[in-house]
Amino acid sequence: MKVTAIIVAAGVGKRMGQATPKQFLPLVGQPLLAHTLIPFEAVQEVGEIIVLVPTGWEEHCRSVVIEKNGFKKVSKVISGGKARQDTVYIGLKEAATTSDMVVVHDGVRPLVTEALIQISIKTAADCGAAVVAVPLTDTLKQVTLDGLIRRTLKREGLWLVQTPQTFQKEIILEAYEAAFRDHFSGTDDAALVERAGFPIKIVPGSAMNLKITTPEDFRLAGFFLGNSR
Repeated sequence: MKVTAIIVAAGVGKRMGQATPKQFLPLVGQPLLAHTLIPFEAVQEVGEIIVLVPTGWEEHCRSVVIEKNGFKKVSKVISGGKARQDTVYIGLKEAATTSDMVVVHDGVRPLVTEALIQISIKTAADCGAAVVAVPLTDTLKQVTLDGLIRRTLKREGLWLVQTPQTFQKEIILEAYEAAFRDHFSGTDDAALVERAGFPIKIVPGSAMNLKITTPEDFRLAGFFLGNSR
């Protein structure tokens, strides 16, 4: 089984309030993106890693993140598209023709573990598609545009989806091609695969596998990383 990891790191991270995209900001002595790549480099099943970054940041990523850390599996660093869906599709088209599986992961989820990547790959190999998620534990409210609670929603059976999201290559390619053909836009890869009619298995994740969006997230990730690696 040959696996390609597509690391989506093409956002500019405006909510961080920094000129430098958040994936390149220093976090516990390394660029944030380097922490994300470490477990993928270590997972034996992953044969190649494709990193997608904002236009103009390709060389910075190669020199400061890839070469400085000696990542051997990163085969390409290329610019992403206007939206996440465009970026992933670019990565899919750049994946090795010999790849059987594709793992898609947010470049700003630096707390992903080797074990989580491996179980995601194994599950997708067995079922065709797998996404990491955590069950919703907080009470869920539907709120009006002016901030008033409309009703309380049942949380049974609701999960918060994370990455990695892993697919047999032919499944995700078919799903993406159908989405672009039909001008459909989804918020994650699983939405496109669902739409194409393929079953997807949930892999229980961790609340620690957070996506860095705000300065508070950044500080929290720094605390966790500082105590785990």
